[in-house]
Amino acid sequence: MAYLFRTPQQQTEMLQTIGVPSIDELLTQIPAGLQHCGLLNLPPALTEIELEQHVRKLAADSVGAATRTCFLGGGAYDHFIPSVVDEITGRGEFYTAYTPYQAEASQGSLQAFFEYQSLICELTGLDVSNASLYEGGSAISEAVTMAMRSTDRRGNVVLCGGVHPEAVQVVKTHVLHLDTDVRVAPLVNGVTDHAALAKLVDDQTAAIVVQDPNVLGALEDVAAVSALAHQHGALCIVAFDPLSLGVLKRPGDRGADIAVAEGQSLGIPLQFGGPYLGVLACRNEFVRKLPGRLIGQTVDRNGKRCFVLNLQAREQHIRREKATSNICTNQGLMALRATVYLASMGPQGLREVAELCCQKAHYAAEKLTAVPGLKLLSTAPFLKEFALTSDKPAAHWQAKAEAAGFDIGPCLNRLPAIAGMSAADRDRAFLVAVTECRTKDDIDRLAAALSC
Repeated sequence: MAYLFRTPQQQTEMLQTIGVPSIDELLTQIPAGLQHCGLLNLPPALTEIELEQHVRKLAADSVGAATRTCFLGGGAYDHFIPSVVDEITGRGEFYTAYTPYQAEASQGSLQAFFEYQSLICELTGLDVSNASLYEGGSAISEAVTMAMRSTDRRGNVVLCGGVHPEAVQVVKTHVLHLDTDVRVAPLVNGVTDHAALAKLVDDQTAAIVVQDPNVLGALEDVAAVSALAHQHGALCIVAFDPLSLGVLKRPGDRGADIAVAEGQSLGIPLQFGGPYLGVLACRNEFVRKLPGRLIGQTVDRNGKRCFVLNLQAREQHIRREKATSNICTNQGLMALRATVYLASMGPQGLREVAELCCQKAHYAAEKLTAVPGLKLLSTAPFLKEFALTSDKPAAHWQAKAEAAGFDIGPCLNRLPAIAGMSAADRDRAFLVAVTECRTKDDIDRLAAALSC
């Protein structure tokens, strides 16, 4: 419950009402020795994340439950979620609301989506954001078809080899009946082979898609990919990690025409794979080709600020062949979680999270590559995730970690084929992701477990 301060006048009125002259008189029934207990011998204050971890450990210890430590990556990450996110999004007005068809009747939901769009635009450095999509993979495929409509090209799309292979499969499925060739450039040393990429692009290319950080956690040269796309009249689509933008340049500042992301890291728990959040933003010139919904701000007949659905070119609202997307709703509750997370963290909070992830990931890479038999798969720069390889199967290391209470991976052989990597290479490689939630002790214990 909320705690509200009372003024001295209000305290006097309450004491008069109950017939007591003072607060000291009110407390006379408490023994004098207990009324003034002096300074409490409390430990130093903890941050919210430290306090949560401490309480979770106490709870696990009290019931004798084994705790597991997550170093899993591959597109979904164990990031800290401030308690304010659950507190606000758990309110009945938001939690039980279904996206209304007559949206103007729900000004609260529309305002929340408008704020979400504003925050995504600020985050990406682009002009327009829609009111969310399903998840990251479908956001990439929606961006691809959006680029086709914008460039009026259907010949081919080119994906950098670092795009998550599951997202590549989604794109191929999405354009299956459009006679569009999906070309994938191979990886070299964990990043896109730009010489091979240039050979795949021609005057019929609608877009080049680059993921940064890529599926192996390595940082790509987005500016070079963007320049290549624009040289051929194609659009540049950047799939980004939202929290990486705490330290990396925004997609819009590196030449992206469309930016997409999996928004799970923005205050959404892992929760067995979903629901998650698809983020899509673009430059203003492509707004009429934008899939999904676009919330706008205006004034009502009384001159008061209000919110409306500016664009809703979905198959529910217009003829199927004219729709920009077959998306029937959006991830409103997940978009709200992202809104609360971004608003509460602010630019400084995002920067601190990204810096912690980067520092801890590089410390982990140093410790784990000191384990006999393990080495980095790539020498390319990385942020919070990296791939390790060895002469032994990746499953060997995963089993050792699991026995010690750690979850690492996924093994690369669990993913669809990665361009430029052989099946044998994928059998021996696995991912490790290190977020702000991991401690130095966690990393040291993982390294010790793999060394045994």
